[in-house]
Formats: sequence, C-alpha cells, structure tokens
Amino acid sequence: MTSTTMTFAFRDVDPLKDAELLHTWVTHPKAAFWMMREARLEDVERAYMEIAADEHHHALLGLRDGEPAFLMERYDPAHRELVGLYEPRPGDVGMHFLVPPADTPVHGFTRSVITAVLAHLFADPAVDRVVVEPDVRNTAVHALNEAVGFVPEREIQKPEKRALLSFCTREQFTKAVSA
Repeated sequence: MTSTTMTFAFRDVDPLKDAELLHTWVTHPKAAFWMMREARLEDVERAYMEIAADEHHHALLGLRDGEPAFLMERYDPAHRELVGLYEPRPGDVGMHFLVPPADTPVHGFTRSVITAVLAHLFADPAVDRVVVEPDVRNTAVHALNEAVGFVPEREIQKPEKRALLSFCTREQFTKAVSA
C-alpha cells in the first residue's frame, strides 16, 4: 500500500461561523450515523453553541492545508455520552469524528483523519485511553477503529442507538500505527 503523509491542524469550532459548513456535513446522507440528517441550520448552530459552552465537551475542526476537512468532538465520558453505561477511568476521553463526503475521494484519507485525531488526543499527557461508542451497524467505522488500535468491549444501549463500546490505549494506538 502506498502511503501519502497528510498533515492536519485543529481549531475550535466557531458555532456561528462554522454552522453552515457543518450543516452541509451532518445532514448529508453519508452522515446518517451522526443522527442530524433532519437538522435545520438553527439546530446545528444551537447544538454547537451548547458544546462550546460545555466544559466537558469540545468540538474541533480538522484542517488540511488550512481548509476545514473533518469534524472531531472530544468529551469527558464521566460527564457526557456514557454516564452510567461503563465505569470511566482517570485518563479516559470520549471521541467522535466525521469526515464529510468528497467530490474526489482520496484513498486513505479517513484513516489518516482518525490517526490524526488519536494522535491529537494522545498528545495530551492526561489522556490514557480513548473511548468510542459508534452505532453497531456502522461497520466501516468499526474497521477504521480496529486499524488504529481500538478493541471492542461490548454492545451498550444508549437512548439514541445500540452502540459498540470500544477502547484504545496509548500503547494500542502506537502499536497499531507503527505496524
């Protein structure tokens, strides 16, 4: 496999400035698992304003060559998303990511994105383990997660979906991406 190195930067989502772009991403049919297909622009603005005001949840845009290329959310699973569904450990951080459809798909792009997202999270020395809870039907993301070191633990029932609770330690990530 030929590998092209992609470099990404991250910046906080600006809920008002970025809402129109995010709206096109989260309402696209390929973003069905993001569960915002029917959202209006105002709904997206409100959702990201709530995240911006939440000390336990953060939204970031991933930039490639200075242009928005993907969305990443980081959250504290002891306070958001997974409260009561598993026993969080110190150093756990929850993550979501969304890669919008491209007019011209780039082979390996999404894998490069998830690798960059995890590298960004693990750059924080307080992070020991990343927790994800994708829809059990989202087999494409399960394969991506496995490729970067995630290990599924069990299925859980969240209010909005049946999810596959999976974990990736710093060591698992390092081993997966250096293989």
